[in-house]
Amino acid sequence: MSSSTQSGTENTARPAEPGKGEKLADWADGRLGIYSLAKSQMRKIFPDHWSFMFGEICLYSFIVLILTGIYLTLFFEPSGVEVVYHGAYTPLNGVRMTRAYESTLDLSFEVRGGLLIRQVHHWAALVFCAGLLVHMMRVFFTGAYRKPRELNWLFGWTILFTALITGLTGYSLPDDLLSGTGIRFADGAILSIPVIGTYLSFFLFGGEFPGHDIIPRLYSVHILLLPGLILGLVVTHLILVFYHKHTQFAGAGRSEKNVVGAPLMPVYTAKAGGFFFLVFGLLTIMGAVASINPVWAMGPYRPDMVSTGAQPDWYLGFSEGLIRVMPGWEINAWGHTLALGVLIPFTLFPLLLAAIGAYPFIEAWITGDKREHHIADRPRNHPVRTGLGTAWLAMYFVCLVGGGNDLWATHFHLSINSITWFVRIGFFLVPTLTFIVTKRICHGLQLRDRDKALHGRESGIIKKLPHGEFVEVHEPMTPAQLYKLTQHEQPEPFEIGPEVDENGVRRKVKRSERLRAKLAKALYGKGAYVPKATAEEYKQLHSAEHEQEHQHH
Repeated sequence: MSSSTQSGTENTARPAEPGKGEKLADWADGRLGIYSLAKSQMRKIFPDHWSFMFGEICLYSFIVLILTGIYLTLFFEPSGVEVVYHGAYTPLNGVRMTRAYESTLDLSFEVRGGLLIRQVHHWAALVFCAGLLVHMMRVFFTGAYRKPRELNWLFGWTILFTALITGLTGYSLPDDLLSGTGIRFADGAILSIPVIGTYLSFFLFGGEFPGHDIIPRLYSVHILLLPGLILGLVVTHLILVFYHKHTQFAGAGRSEKNVVGAPLMPVYTAKAGGFFFLVFGLLTIMGAVASINPVWAMGPYRPDMVSTGAQPDWYLGFSEGLIRVMPGWEINAWGHTLALGVLIPFTLFPLLLAAIGAYPFIEAWITGDKREHHIADRPRNHPVRTGLGTAWLAMYFVCLVGGGNDLWATHFHLSINSITWFVRIGFFLVPTLTFIVTKRICHGLQLRDRDKALHGRESGIIKKLPHGEFVEVHEPMTPAQLYKLTQHEQPEPFEIGPEVDENGVRRKVKRSERLRAKLAKALYGKGAYVPKATAEEYKQLHSAEHEQEHQHH
């Protein structure tokens, strides 16, 4: 009786109340559809390779920039109003300066943790730009910008370009002697623009340089406009990475139609979370132990003063170096002066960046390839492209030497004229030599891969044959290793074909087609790469070896 009553009670009992977390999840799912989205995306597979972490470094340093930037905005006052300093830094007491510079000193010496946050913010900016450059070079050298990722390449390129301008506006805010010199440099570049340069300068500075409006304007651009733009671009960039799948290097079981790696949850999320705290921790250590931008040592900005060692952060050293080493050419006509010594480098800098942004579209036009590519290239298998990338980097570093010519001169006791001429000649010579050397190295690596694929790996074991000959034993490659060495394509270059048909009629060939054929020959023509080992060569070689060994026996 009691047992039956008990079982009846159990059957009619109310279901257990869901927990608070479950209720919240149900509430959110009913309004946002989070469950279905999470179900489809949380198990998304990401491939694993050490070079993929560069993009993560960019993302994490950007997060650190936002967090530290929010803290700094609470104490920095973007005002060009002049005051007399009476604060904690005694050597500058009684000196006239702008309120922006005074608030930077107060932030550094009187706000708890202010100097640490300032330095972490500055270091994070340097790491962010470095990460962007290295990440884009990884994408470039592996061909990860090809269809369907051309737009994502443009988004990444725009983030890099925007980050450079954000850095310029950021380190110009304290209005110390160094940053003020940087603004003066930018003003000189703007003034060199024909016809509209003067109007642009007056519009930006609110009158004659330096004016009182530039710091508040830079502040608004630095904390609102540019970070908002970067944030939107980063989100779009990540959405497209999710949508297109991540590229992966060739290997066993990997193809254009699958991704081999670890799922987003829990493996990749745990690794990414740990890596974020590593990046954050390292940036904090750098901010704590390595001094950067000590504005109190520079003093407030004065238009009639400039110091040795005044150059921008490394990511803008390219533009500074171009202008420093350019001859001071001028054209005077109809009462106007065209300052070519500033205008040409000022124009060349964005043109070189624009060429990087347009490269995927130029290459797609040359090859005519409309297929999707999800397997990343090994840089050695595209010697011309790899050579172009290293040549651009070499040009950048040569210009960087020009941007710091005064430091090179004072630290190494060199002549400024010698450095200037080195950069002028090196601007053309060093990238050319770098391209040739890189191409040769890629050819050497391709020859080694071809030899490995056909003969196997050298084992170091010497064997004596029955007839007395000594040979080194080669370990045969596994199918997976052979696939890695031979899976890449070596396309035939586009050709115009015969210009005269069988009836002797000359057909019209567009200039664009002729240009395309020439570029295709340079990228993929004879001598551009070493022919890879084929299956027929492998079979022929090994059957001949087998026959020879059989005859010896």
